[in-house]
Amino acid sequence: MNKTPNNSIRCSVNRCAYHCGEQNYCTLNEIKVGCCDANVTNCANTECASFQLGTKQ
Repeated sequence: MNKTPNNSIRCSVNRCAYHCGEQNYCTLNEIKVGCCDANVTNCANTECASFQLGTKQ
């Protein structure tokens, strides 16, 4: 799996399969952002829809 950080996508979710180890970046070329609620009013109502559970490093 690619472990090269994408410096354009910051990420602090170290349980994601695409998290770049000790660096707080994603390794994907792009991500999809989705909604958790039909009436989005703040960032808590959004999610990274590209997330996949990985092993904690």
